[in-house]
Amino acid sequence: MTSHESMGEHRDCGMDAAAYVLGALEPEELEAFRAHMATCVVCRDEVGAFQEVVDTLPLLAPSQPVPRGLKRRVMAGAKAEPREPSGAWAKRSPFRLPRISVAIPNPALIASVLVLAVVIAVGGVALSSGGGSTDVYSASVVGPGAAKLKVTGGRGELVVSGMPAPPRHDIYEVWLQRGKQAPAPTTALFGVTSNGSASVGVPGDLRGIDQVMVTPEPPGGSKVPTHAPVIVAHLS
Repeated sequence: MTSHESMGEHRDCGMDAAAYVLGALEPEELEAFRAHMATCVVCRDEVGAFQEVVDTLPLLAPSQPVPRGLKRRVMAGAKAEPREPSGAWAKRSPFRLPRISVAIPNPALIASVLVLAVVIAVGGVALSSGGGSTDVYSASVVGPGAAKLKVTGGRGELVVSGMPAPPRHDIYEVWLQRGKQAPAPTTALFGVTSNGSASVGVPGDLRGIDQVMVTPEPPGGSKVPTHAPVIVAHLS
């Protein structure tokens, strides 16, 4: 089999590459495309190019759910682009010039992939921000380490670094304090990595909370603090 035959005797190479990367092929199409790609360097190269785009752009923002049906609408638009009149696996005309073995993805499909990836990234920013700004509070730490509290729309995330592990047989527990009331326990129990890092979601709405604290407690947590706080973040 010649290189021309291996790259394109059965199909217009690359037309399904974007759909393959996005997981939009039907089972029969997927099986057929995989078999074709095993012998087609053009399609393998185009799949690699599309995959790099899809893998890179969503990293610009936290991953978030994409609106239902978005991928279907994008792929429907891509498939609506004109194709060669031949069938999906029709043989090429012997009078057609051979394809040059350079992977040049179809512009319409490239645009579709970019639109979908950008929507995912931009949508992730909008959804993660919840329509509000993020406030960052520096926390005081007893001993080595550092901590800060990020609050967006009343939701908090405690980020610590360089912290020692809790005492043996203990775990860190997050507490919320409102005014002069006793600290209220949360379900946030955590340890730290080998380099003393952790990122912990703080349960509940932090609006009206004055302090977020962390104490070492027995496994499973406590209903009242049994140790002095090792981290205190003042929100007011």
